[in-house]
Amino acid sequence: MTHVVVIGAGPAGLAAAGHALDAGAEVTVLDQADTPGGQYHRGAAHRFGPLLDRCTWWPESTVWALEGKRVHVLRGPADGTDRARHTLEPDALVLATGAHDRVLPFPGWQLPGVFTAGAAQALAKGEGVAVGRRVLVAGAGPFLLPVAGSLLHAGAGVLAVLEANPLPAVLDGWSWRAAAHVGKLGELGRYAGTLARHRVPYHLGRTVIEARGDDRVREAVTARVRADWSVVPGTERTHEVDALCVSHGFVPQPELAVAAGCALDGGFVRVGPDQRTSVSGVFAAGELTGIGGAAAAAAEGAIAGRAAAGGTPSRALLRKRAHARAFARRLAAAHPIGPAWRGWLRTDTIVCRCEETTYDDLERAVADPAAPGPHALKLGTRAGLGPCQGRMCGAAVADLCGTPERHHRPIAQPIRLGELADPKETPA
Repeated sequence: MTHVVVIGAGPAGLAAAGHALDAGAEVTVLDQADTPGGQYHRGAAHRFGPLLDRCTWWPESTVWALEGKRVHVLRGPADGTDRARHTLEPDALVLATGAHDRVLPFPGWQLPGVFTAGAAQALAKGEGVAVGRRVLVAGAGPFLLPVAGSLLHAGAGVLAVLEANPLPAVLDGWSWRAAAHVGKLGELGRYAGTLARHRVPYHLGRTVIEARGDDRVREAVTARVRADWSVVPGTERTHEVDALCVSHGFVPQPELAVAAGCALDGGFVRVGPDQRTSVSGVFAAGELTGIGGAAAAAAEGAIAGRAAAGGTPSRALLRKRAHARAFARRLAAAHPIGPAWRGWLRTDTIVCRCEETTYDDLERAVADPAAPGPHALKLGTRAGLGPCQGRMCGAAVADLCGTPERHHRPIAQPIRLGELADPKETPA
């Protein structure tokens, strides 16, 4: 029997597991969280009990390294001191590690009280915690709407939702072939209804360009922005806030794919028609292969799981994936990142929060002819060398410096020296 290991229990990973099981494979599912579902299904873990009863489910499992298809795992809470090391050597591997928020730097974004939208939603959906009483949700993309809804449900006071892109671009994306995407338009309508019931305004062509405060965020400065995200002078407004929730889309988490030797295209894992990567026996699905949302991720996961188990994806699955990808492309066109966002920055704006690298540090390093190339730039400024290893600032640093974002990390997740040195690694 084919043994398939699935890394990630979000929409893509769960779909992969289900279809691999249906194709007759033995399946092991790993995730760092203690419950399945990922960010999209957070708080709805009970829905996946029947699926996980059919496979081997490893929650609180951190994959810290890959060697081809060999999977090195630490099992146990991330803050625990007795995590056990295991090695898995499956016949096929499905990578469904997802994405995380992309947040563009702006003056004051390092202040306590400035959250990524995903973190604020996780607290609201998973713990019922509202991050503030006076909250602004800002950035770009449809994800801002469910975040605002989750915050309202948790009891937060949402002052407004700010989409940086202008009305014509957003309408063009959402109205394209509307009849073919009734489900998505219905979802949009539900979010709009939630905002209307709570009297939360939704402003297009406006965003947060500065956060102010001493010990934490106290004020947010918003401004109208043009289609390229340059600020319209004289449109600045100051709001009293106790929290900001910001997201400018998503970036994939390809570290494990890179460690396995998978080829990338534009930062995403390159896959074939059946979600097969450039490495034999390794498949990828979901946001790793292109930011497309839960529907596209689940469709890709279904195809990857069936192919990993040795089956052939049906035409219905292929059509579902094509349909979801087409809608995702339109939304990406409706919510792009304007190239003039760097105009928000001042010389002392922190870009890498871990190492407190400023915009001025980066500009001087890029202009220094004695230290060319991304490696020298990283060593000279320390941008991306902190605890998050560039996960928060990597995309912004790459944009500002005109260098490719680097994802090669032989040790993909934090591991204690004692855990690394422990010779007792258990095959499974």
